[in-house]
Amino acid sequence: MKKTRVDRRFTELQKQGKKGFIAYLSAGDPNLEDTVDICLRLEDAGVDVIELGLPFSDPLADGRVNQEAATRALESGSTFEGVMECISNIRKRSEIPMIFYAYMNPLLARGFDQSIAAAAQAGIDGFLLLDLPLEEAKPYRSALTENGLNAIQLVTPTTPDERIKKIVKQANGFIYCVSREGVTGVQAKLAEGAGGLVEKIKAKSKLPVALGFGIGTPKQARGAAELSDAVVVGSAIVNAYHNNPHTAEGRAAATAVVKEMVDAVKEV
Repeated sequence: MKKTRVDRRFTELQKQGKKGFIAYLSAGDPNLEDTVDICLRLEDAGVDVIELGLPFSDPLADGRVNQEAATRALESGSTFEGVMECISNIRKRSEIPMIFYAYMNPLLARGFDQSIAAAAQAGIDGFLLLDLPLEEAKPYRSALTENGLNAIQLVTPTTPDERIKKIVKQANGFIYCVSREGVTGVQAKLAEGAGGLVEKIKAKSKLPVALGFGIGTPKQARGAAELSDAVVVGSAIVNAYHNNPHTAEGRAAATAVVKEMVDAVKEV
């Protein structure tokens, strides 16, 4: 498979001896036009990869912050077709690596193969499919491969060692290591077992490992970067853009919050 923007970015980071920063936001929050602006601002802040939530009414892996972001996106009129146009508009101005954080229902509802093809055509680089079981993944993973997209896989603290082996064999791009049990959301501190889980994954795969869930401050981001190849921050970024005014000044203030975390990661 031809290397994606995600693959190339992680290769660059490895050559530079740098850690990656992955920023999550829900596509369409507060609306799709503003999503384009926010993504471009994130790139300017030094973000390496953008993880865009595909709006869905029942995001079971998400905590309150990201659930509410998805609800706002849907209420603003964000549709699958609108999100694809949003990606196309970003691609007119940026080559930043982007993946979809998605649930199966919206993709199956439109026809999985057609949905994946539409995303690839719009300019997405890969998918993290939250509710696709390993045992059922083969035909769906094939659609990603045929469209030249990364299949990002999740490993959680409750994943047995034998299952980790199977999961990493199906992965490409990077492996998303969930730092703690439960749903997304900022926590007071980084989970104690996160480093051990990253080491387990690295013993079984040469792919970059990104550590996410619960990271929301520069100190936490730096600590996570010391353990992994990249850090994923979601709820804290969603909150920053939601809680600041939807103006140029407000966006600049929110982006400054993100940049503090990016800088902390890049210092490692």
